[in-house]
Amino acid sequence: MKWRCKDRVFDLSSQGEIMGIVNVTPDSFSDGGQFDEADAGIKHGLQLMEEGAAIIDIGGESTRPGADNVATEEELRRVLPVIEGILEKAPDACISIDTSKAPVARAAIDAGAKIINDVTGFRDPAMIELASKTGVGIAVMHMQGTPRTMQSDPSYDDVIADIRSFFEERHATLTAAVIDSEAIVFDPGIGFGKTQQHNLTLLRHLDQLTLSGRPILLGVSRKSFIGRILESDDIGDRSWPTVAITAHACFKGVPLHRVHDVKPNLDALRMAEAMR
Repeated sequence: MKWRCKDRVFDLSSQGEIMGIVNVTPDSFSDGGQFDEADAGIKHGLQLMEEGAAIIDIGGESTRPGADNVATEEELRRVLPVIEGILEKAPDACISIDTSKAPVARAAIDAGAKIINDVTGFRDPAMIELASKTGVGIAVMHMQGTPRTMQSDPSYDDVIADIRSFFEERHATLTAAVIDSEAIVFDPGIGFGKTQQHNLTLLRHLDQLTLSGRPILLGVSRKSFIGRILESDDIGDRSWPTVAITAHACFKGVPLHRVHDVKPNLDALRMAEAMR
């Protein structure tokens, strides 16, 4: 099980990896405004690498429920200095750009990014063409609706079967567009157009979502459903439950984990791998 990201190949056959989150936005749900200045974002990305993150995922537009769109120029202003600054200090860093806009993804790749993480699942033909031409790794996420509408009234006939069917359709479409199957990973989109019960069902049955030997990327870090289960509004209370989910997901065959707190999740992943 390999993930090809331009000239970087992650062999996930026996050991998973951590993707560290750098939100360079003023309004992200868990850390909005902490790293929206370029210097702070660069410093944070380098710190996450020191803690063991194999990939740094940089996003300049919040995708929290109800979030408004950000203009392309503003998103570029936020992300490019951080990508360039990290790569200047750590040339071997593997950078992922978290965006649904092809112009932003193109500029990020030109600046050195090796992965496109698209919450809209590469529905934009321009994004598909870009991925095909550049050979970057791509993370294809499932989302019902848009960030502004996704939590209005999410419903599924069968959440596992419906998301697996989405992955199958995307895999067929993307490989038909001459994107290497080994460049593709899938994200079930926990919290993106899902109720709490949908989220828990997906977490129980993560092993049923893998198809065509492609890895699952899981993003649950500090999400609001954790707070509802804990009956706590404190974002800090969500960090250790995220670690628990990382360990659980490892036993379900998930090798890629997108998190805010790198070291504890990496420790949990390695311990779970050893027990597995």
